[in-house]
Amino acid sequence: MAESALARELGTAIQGEVRFDAFTRGRYATDASIYQIMPAGVVLPESRDDIAATLTVASRHGVPVILRGGGTSQNGQPIGSGLVVDCSRHFNGVTGYDAEAGTVTVEPGMVLERLNTRVKADGWFFPVEPSTATRCTIGGMAGNNSCGARSLRYGKMSDNVLAMEALFHDAEPFGFGLTGNESSGVTGSPRAEDLARRMLALAAQNREEIIQTYPKVQRRVGGYNLDALIAPRPNLAHLLVGSEGTLAATTSVTLKLSRLPAHRVMGICHFPSFRAAMETTQAIVALDPVAVELVDNNVLVLGADIPLFRATLADITRGTPNCLLIAEFAGDDHFAISQDLKRLDACMADNGFPNAVVEVVETARQKTVWEVREACLNIMMSMKGDAKPISFIEDCAVPLEHLADYTDAVTEVFSKHGTRGTWYAHASVGCLHVRPILDMKDAGGVSAMRAIAEETADLVRRFKGSYSGEHGDGISRSEFVEPLFGARLTRAFETVKDGFDPDNRLNPNKIVRPLKFDDRSLFRFKPDYAVTPIATALDWSDWGGLGSAVEMCNNNGTCRKLAGGAMCPSYRATREEQHLTRGRANSLRLALSGQLGPDAFTSPEMKRTMDLCVSCKACRRECPTGVDMAKMKVEFLHHYHARHGLPLRERLVAEMPRYAGVAAKLAPLMNLRNRIPALAKLAEQMIGLSARRSLPEWGRPWREAGEAAHPGDVTDAFRDIVLFGDTFNRAFERENLEAAERVLTAAGYRLHRVVPPSGNRPLCCGRTYLASGQTDRARQEARRTLDALLPFVRAGARVVGLEPSCLLTFRDEFLSLLPGDEAKVLADKTLLFEELLAVDLKAGRIALNLADQGGRVAHLHGHCHQKSFGVMGSVETVLRAVPGLDVRIIESSCCGMAGAFGYGAETIETSFAMAELSLFPALRKAGPDDLVVADGTSCRHQIHDGLDREALHVARVLDAAMEPRS
Repeated sequence: MAESALARELGTAIQGEVRFDAFTRGRYATDASIYQIMPAGVVLPESRDDIAATLTVASRHGVPVILRGGGTSQNGQPIGSGLVVDCSRHFNGVTGYDAEAGTVTVEPGMVLERLNTRVKADGWFFPVEPSTATRCTIGGMAGNNSCGARSLRYGKMSDNVLAMEALFHDAEPFGFGLTGNESSGVTGSPRAEDLARRMLALAAQNREEIIQTYPKVQRRVGGYNLDALIAPRPNLAHLLVGSEGTLAATTSVTLKLSRLPAHRVMGICHFPSFRAAMETTQAIVALDPVAVELVDNNVLVLGADIPLFRATLADITRGTPNCLLIAEFAGDDHFAISQDLKRLDACMADNGFPNAVVEVVETARQKTVWEVREACLNIMMSMKGDAKPISFIEDCAVPLEHLADYTDAVTEVFSKHGTRGTWYAHASVGCLHVRPILDMKDAGGVSAMRAIAEETADLVRRFKGSYSGEHGDGISRSEFVEPLFGARLTRAFETVKDGFDPDNRLNPNKIVRPLKFDDRSLFRFKPDYAVTPIATALDWSDWGGLGSAVEMCNNNGTCRKLAGGAMCPSYRATREEQHLTRGRANSLRLALSGQLGPDAFTSPEMKRTMDLCVSCKACRRECPTGVDMAKMKVEFLHHYHARHGLPLRERLVAEMPRYAGVAAKLAPLMNLRNRIPALAKLAEQMIGLSARRSLPEWGRPWREAGEAAHPGDVTDAFRDIVLFGDTFNRAFERENLEAAERVLTAAGYRLHRVVPPSGNRPLCCGRTYLASGQTDRARQEARRTLDALLPFVRAGARVVGLEPSCLLTFRDEFLSLLPGDEAKVLADKTLLFEELLAVDLKAGRIALNLADQGGRVAHLHGHCHQKSFGVMGSVETVLRAVPGLDVRIIESSCCGMAGAFGYGAETIETSFAMAELSLFPALRKAGPDDLVVADGTSCRHQIHDGLDREALHVARVLDAAMEPRS
């Protein structure tokens, strides 16, 4: 009841949101570490006043407060048993910006990438850029004293923070900044003035110990920054930087911006061995690069199997190097940095590696290289099985002269304990991220973690390095503060904590008075962790079962990015942790393991968690650990509807392929709903289809030309194809299929009409059944379609389709519905219309006689499944084959329609919100005579309803551009 009283009081005290339900608490129980601690509740504040009220109420109830940003910390910093305060959703604005001086003040929930997007137009950027820049918050970065790849040039957070405003544990506000020139560096609080004097005196008392003990490396973020207070003109804010929310609750951060360099170039240095790279790092750093980053052999091998990174790795590697060093040079003089690349090449040759540098000077190519580097951790976490690369010693830093010996010694420690490590990151500053591969579900793995940590700490001391280089102390490393800093400084750190937070209310047991880092009761996989076996509807054998597939989410938060790629569209619209791939995966894991109570897996709460997943499949491609939430949603809906029944709306949508033929005959009657508003309102009341949304218009369905074909008719593996007519194009937009027939015939293909083995109903992929979790019905459709197509495929024909969501089901869900070689044979011979043309155009097997379009603009929006399967390049290729057509790619996530999702009365607002993120704004800028190209049925419908504009399938664009045949 005490918890309920706390929730009630918070609910009346703040304007933001207060959540104490088990599902929300479970989603905030983890970060990107190995730990999981269930919080008492979650607060999403809208303002500083909300945070102050939260602190006040929490104090009355004796509950700790933990401030949280993006939840991407690797050591358990933003988790605990108290109130978790998520600043990222609402408290994330810019409160001050001086474009002349290059300073900006932001609320703590501001995401770094959004900040840099805003100031870029004025030639500025914030140069502390961790690999999590797309989702980490400024408050979290300040809390961890983050660094990033370019710290060699720009330093870390404490070098770039000018001032901070915060609240004491009892909600009293204050500000810290630069002292000197008649300024005390304190604003707003006599109490803060007194505390500042005491902190400066404490640093002075320990001056010699600080000078002697603090590591002489740039990458040192362990303990508290007492060393900042012995500077000639100290900035008191730097004591809060790196304090991990244990001293005060940050409410604003003022940052120093840096000028964007006009040019960047990159050299990819190849090495035959890891030690060779380590030994050469010093020589490369002497060339004054901005960054020198390691990509080790684990990343090269694992990344080659990840579609998102395969092409980039192939582009930048020559032969089979053991590892790479990425050296970046930047400046305003392009010739000068071009010469830097020549000096790099000479340096490599001088060190015994001639012709070992791949130059990357194009901005677009550099971007893809950095994407690989930033995903190194998550690429390595894509290892399947219970043993994973574990974070606890991953950012130790040593002087460069000791780097090779240190890495050798750590590797020997791993070998001694029967494991190996994965290495990557900041070679330039001696801070290589290393993770030994251990099983945290096994007591032996936990014991090895303790031994490795203690032995590595000894090595760090011996090499005069830092045990915590950039990721903070949290739970993983706070226990090692005293062994590394000594008793005297540890007592001084405790004095700092007690001075700011005497009642230990702010993020307790971090940095000082720590928890045991190997206490298994704090782990995500506790000793009693077990997934309850269930009979799955889909094949999860490649993952080791459904539970293991869900556990692939390591909470890295890539799905929280707000721009670029397509993941996760519902989160981009709502900013809700619940509507995030990570949030859904955590809820599924907790439910499957019984941590959310009995029957949680098929509960209404889980249904609400999954409702806004639009099955875009972006996570399938963009999540570096390969979490396939679309597939998980199918599995979930199968079990949910088995327990609760299938609603009428879902049944009507799912059965559409079966009644489409009858509906077409009744088209005038069926289409009345769009013409009579009262009918639309009645349909909304009865089945939940929004009256604001038009429905597809039924018409005369597409009929394939010619007689039924036989497998024996297939004689040419390149010319013979089967055009698969999906339900949507067949029933609603037959003009697309008719255009495709004309284009394919003109290109010299021979089309074969495949008749279903029994009955007259056309073949179907089962997509509508999958969308409602009816896997048995989907399997029947898959079997019927496979039986009909397989003889033609085995004879050499290729299967071609227009609708991405349908055709690509052959390459994805068919393999889970019908595991085995037959489905693989079909998958290997299945192509989208644009893929077929792109492949054969490149091979010179076909030619398209296309008329010049005179510079007409075509705006191309990609269907989510085209993006997920990496086939957008094919659409672009065939459109660029049209002479005089100016093709412009719309950088957008999901259009928001997503099959039946956009029709729901309860989801239409979110549907349009997704479209307004980037698609609709881009198309509003299009000219009235411009073409809009979208291959997805849903995408075209969304554009029609939202903008009253026609979008065309690429088949119609090509058909219209065909020269008349003589």
